Amino acid sequence: MITTKEYDVVVCGGGASGVCAAIAAAREGAKTLLIERVGTLGGQISFSGPPGFAFAHLFNPSGEQDAAGLIEEMHSRLLKEGHALPHIKPEERLAAGYTFSYIDPEWFNFLLFEMIEESGAELLLHSLVVDVAKEGNVVKGVIVENTNGRMLIPAKMVIECTGEGDIATRAGAPFEMVDRDTIQPHTVSFTVDGVDWKKLLKYVNENPDQFSYFEYTLPHWSEEKVQETKEKVQDFLRNATDITQIGELMGFYKFRDEALKNGEWHDYSGVGFFLTPKEGGVVQAHFQHSSQWPNALPTDAWDLTRTEIECRKQNKMAFKFVKKYLPGFENAYITKMCPEVRIREGRRIMGDYKLTREDVKAGRKFDDVIGKSHFKAGAHHVCNTTTLETVAKVCPENGGSYDIPYRCLVPQNVENMLVAGKMVSTDRDSYLRYVQQNMVTGQAAGIAAYLCVRDHITPRELEKNVKELQDKLEKQGAILYGTH
Repeated sequence: MITTKEYDVVVCGGGASGVCAAIAAAREGAKTLLIERVGTLGGQISFSGPPGFAFAHLFNPSGEQDAAGLIEEMHSRLLKEGHALPHIKPEERLAAGYTFSYIDPEWFNFLLFEMIEESGAELLLHSLVVDVAKEGNVVKGVIVENTNGRMLIPAKMVIECTGEGDIATRAGAPFEMVDRDTIQPHTVSFTVDGVDWKKLLKYVNENPDQFSYFEYTLPHWSEEKVQETKEKVQDFLRNATDITQIGELMGFYKFRDEALKNGEWHDYSGVGFFLTPKEGGVVQAHFQHSSQWPNALPTDAWDLTRTEIECRKQNKMAFKFVKKYLPGFENAYITKMCPEVRIREGRRIMGDYKLTREDVKAGRKFDDVIGKSHFKAGAHHVCNTTTLETVAKVCPENGGSYDIPYRCLVPQNVENMLVAGKMVSTDRDSYLRYVQQNMVTGQAAGIAAYLCVRDHITPRELEKNVKELQDKLEKQGAILYGTH
């Protein structure tokens, strides 16, 4: 086995959390290596979708921004260069904290490579981390396989950002994951261009009742307020003059039902799309919910293979439906079929604290806060034409945000490892799988790893005093305080 030079911090996985972890650690001065199994960075945003949720949910229902740091820096740079839309937060969406900050995923990809190089972090692509090197329960490095063969990369600190927790599990960290019958369906996304947005908007203006309004509401609202919101949303759609005002559309109920009768739509998901901004004001439609496959564990390659096959069958049907039924899509064409399934649910690595549904509902604050979110707990996808469950969700009832504690990033039974991204320690309902949440935990893990290396302590020992971690996060633009 080849042994490489030692690094202060090795980050496993180049998705949104891993990139943020590597940049944050390297900016502080840690000798950092970011390892990614494919040839690109960005994970879901630039590889498997979704630009639809790229930087969504940055503002809570009180209108307060609760996620920034590297997220805001990246959005600002792309916006300045003409590769993003301004924060979309119309009154109707802001009331539910469901805002969008759309970016062009291709230019986001360019930017990630630039920012990694600017930070001083090193990259190793086309390399799969397959295991860890340990002494007892102390991680000493990672084992990688690539075209060079098998290599040992020694590290003082390892950050697990693979998304599915493969490396933390192999290091001995405990995890929770639902069974095959319960797990949320996964999907393959695709993007189309050639849309006549004026024609589509005319249909939206004339048929506002054909679209969902639940995403504009909060689960604890009274029936009266929900009905009032429904009327406001329909008025909003009736008067929309630009597709970017709306942000996304889900529904097209009459078309969906007719197509179902005709065998031209499958019953695994609903109909709708998000947006992808391109140069010169061009906007594309991104279909990230048009295929779903149930009962597939991300820890089983056979399950994932079947998901890839079935979702592509569904997407082929979905695209034919789109061209035939949706006004303005008659001349649409596919510009991108994401090359890999987008996994919605997998392992959650158990840490020194487990964020719970009750924490979310209470908008709980923690002394070891490293970031915030207001995203609902209990929003599970289902494999039918409703796409997303509309019951059993909770969110901060004061219209504010909840804290993400540092202890969620510290895996049990393992030393010299941090976890970031969607598999940080939560219960099922509070799963922090969305891109903005991944970036928040990634940035925090990167700085925490640097501090542990500098002070010759473990991440668990850092729990005793997180003040400097919090100070450095704020210096890098993160939002830790000041929201409801």
